[in-house]
Amino acid sequence: MEAECNPRQLEFHGLGRREVVAKFDGGQISSDGGGLLLREVEKRTAIVQRLAQQFTDHRDPEAIEHSVEELVGQRVMAIALGYEDLNDHNRLRADPLLALLAGKADPSGRDRARKRDRGKALAGASTLNRLELTPWHASEQSRYKKIVAKVGNIDRLLVDIFLDSQAQAPKQIWLDLDATDDPLHGDQQGRFFHGYYRHYCYLPLYIFCGEHLLCARLRESNIDAAAGSVEELERIVGQIRERWPDTEILIRGDSGFCREEIMTWCEANEVGYVLGLAKNERLKKNLAEALAEAKAQYHNTGKAARVYREFTYQTQKSWSRARRVIGKAEHLSKGANPRFVVTTLSAEQAGAQYLYEKLYCARGDMENRIKEQQLDLFADRTSARTMRANQLRLYFASFAYVLMCALRRLGLEGTEMARAQCGTIRLKLLKIGARITLSVRKVWLSLSEGYPYVELFHQVYRNLQLSPLHDPPG
Repeated sequence: MEAECNPRQLEFHGLGRREVVAKFDGGQISSDGGGLLLREVEKRTAIVQRLAQQFTDHRDPEAIEHSVEELVGQRVMAIALGYEDLNDHNRLRADPLLALLAGKADPSGRDRARKRDRGKALAGASTLNRLELTPWHASEQSRYKKIVAKVGNIDRLLVDIFLDSQAQAPKQIWLDLDATDDPLHGDQQGRFFHGYYRHYCYLPLYIFCGEHLLCARLRESNIDAAAGSVEELERIVGQIRERWPDTEILIRGDSGFCREEIMTWCEANEVGYVLGLAKNERLKKNLAEALAEAKAQYHNTGKAARVYREFTYQTQKSWSRARRVIGKAEHLSKGANPRFVVTTLSAEQAGAQYLYEKLYCARGDMENRIKEQQLDLFADRTSARTMRANQLRLYFASFAYVLMCALRRLGLEGTEMARAQCGTIRLKLLKIGARITLSVRKVWLSLSEGYPYVELFHQVYRNLQLSPLHDPPG
């Protein structure tokens, strides 16, 4: 058979009288032609460029072929395109499209210094890994790992990108806090078993403002869910107020963040809050009449019933003062389901039902943002040995998310995908077959004629062209 003579030829079931034969000989073809849109977003936001500036490069300039900006761009763009593992780059390094997105002047790799590297414009997994494995104290005398991430600057950059995305200071913003599990399957530093999640994991803390990511802090899991929240809020709120001194800031979180330390900090710093409050017998006693009313309504209508009450409440030991509490007396087919929130907002600012249903429940959208981070952009690929390396991996995933959000904000506004999640955006806009032709003067991409979203792609492209290019400071 012919297949025996040519083992790289693939013979599939025929179509009528026709043979169906496949072979990997199509030339320079990429499955990520839509990545050009990400490049246009980068030209308008400089997200990758600004991230790369938060690394100190101690390497000899005369001995390097991949700049920090190219390395960071390669890593972030690949994550956005769906390549989560460093090992993927041992093949991706020969992809001229990814090289174009990473900013390589020679996307073909023909001019590489070493003969063995020619045709591979990008860095391999081992070179990229040095970004994550470089310790904070590395210097010019270090042997291999010499690219030091300035973690505090990266934290600040996330907030700066959010501030820069707004044309003017808003009157009010909500900061949503949440913690989630990051399952671990190795012997990573900081690995602990979590009783609630029932597996070994990290417990990262996320802070969002709408879809904007402001904080992604990797933490050990043998801590309270709210641990470190005040420190993060202090720096984020301070940074926001440097730019927007008159903007009202409120925070929102579930009962895991209803801690005296957080509430007293907010009260002392004129930051409002709406926080879930874990139920107890005293709280349920205050809601007894409303629960009875909800139960009666349920039996009369056969439908879920909700009755709201508000009252002043103070714990016996942990709270320093009495606070306004909203109680939701809900009765479902499974029985009573009381819920409580505590807030700094007055009754004049927000009635009980509005506060619970419109203000507090809106925090649920943050869970979708975390799912985008972990499921679509691989923020849970924390398999490196050290906490610092895994924090860097979390940062790369976070900035891939920020880049995708910028595409959604600048390119998808007014389209049918204006609220699409990152995974959907990747599938429908970025995963386009493209043949790549390189010449001295042109990089030509022939996109698939069978692509089903051509009109949408053109609309996104037009939207991006209307957005101004990034103007670097100075």
